[in-house]
Amino acid sequence: MIRHPLRTMTVLVGAAAAVTAFAAPASAAPVLNETAGPAVLAAAQQKLGDSLGATFAGSWLDTTTGGLVVGTTDASRSAQIRAAGATPKVVRHSATELKKIQSTLDNRTAGLPGSVAGWYVDAPANEVVVSVVGGDAAGRAWVTSTGVPVRVDPVKSAPRPLWDVIGGQGLYFSGGACSVGFNAYDDDDDHYVITAGHCTELGGTVQGVDGTIGKVAKSSFPGNDYGTVKVTQSDVSTPPRVDRYEDGSDVRIEGADVVGVGGRVCRSGITTHWQCGRVEALDQTVNYGNGDIVKGLTQTSACAEPGDSGGSFVSRPSSGSGTKLVQAQGMTSGGSGDCDEGGTTFFQPVKEVLNRYDLTLEKD
Repeated sequence: MIRHPLRTMTVLVGAAAAVTAFAAPASAAPVLNETAGPAVLAAAQQKLGDSLGATFAGSWLDTTTGGLVVGTTDASRSAQIRAAGATPKVVRHSATELKKIQSTLDNRTAGLPGSVAGWYVDAPANEVVVSVVGGDAAGRAWVTSTGVPVRVDPVKSAPRPLWDVIGGQGLYFSGGACSVGFNAYDDDDDHYVITAGHCTELGGTVQGVDGTIGKVAKSSFPGNDYGTVKVTQSDVSTPPRVDRYEDGSDVRIEGADVVGVGGRVCRSGITTHWQCGRVEALDQTVNYGNGDIVKGLTQTSACAEPGDSGGSFVSRPSSGSGTKLVQAQGMTSGGSGDCDEGGTTFFQPVKEVLNRYDLTLEKD
């Protein structure tokens, strides 16, 4: 062990004490930014809002630095905001005043033109903003008639409610009806509905349960039995879900692990809804007649009928409470029999189309 003279240690301790006594640094204020996480930021915003009272003018994250900014109408409160770890911004209108302007608009909706897409408080700008499609004159006139100070921003189009395209629900072509298989996306973040190829070979514009989805993008039948519809409508949402109809709430796709021979699978479609069975054979070649031969299909004991084509085949749902999780298996191709007497149904494995078209199944 190396020993040091005690007097050296004494001098160092004494010097450190002197530095501490005469140059003690002030405790640093906590820095509040997006790395702190939602819970910490929400608590800080609530606390600052309460303490600033009538002078509080909203809070937001700076999109460049990620730091928390807190607005106030009283410059003398800036030090308090800094001490809390946020950046102060002195503005003209309090949060209460802006909310009052917004409430005035909320109460003047009689005769509201369709070109007025909505309104909101723009906290960083310290203004209430009214969105008007294309800057429409009728929309601007309505804004003027309210008699409150706002900023009018033109927008390209009016908002519409989103509707979901869900596995097993209807998919309508100009020449017939099929069912949705799975939703997927590519590297360009374009979204697609996967279904059977003998459905997409009909081509053209494709409808869903609540309106237009898009147009057929690619199709492969016979040989294979898969195709895609490119989602082109902005009001269409493509969640990773499959409809179980009267058998329970939707199941959620969490992957595409293959169920082997003897394993349990279930399928969904617009005609016979939710039906289950077991995998009986893999990689089967099927002759549908008229020269339509398809290779690589999976044979199951789950029944299906016309209209179910393209619909989702998935693993048996997990047990327990909460959302049921399943593995995507494939899209209903064809079969024999029916759901009254029982039958055999084949599906096109989904992994083949994902690999062929470089797609990824949608995720939550």
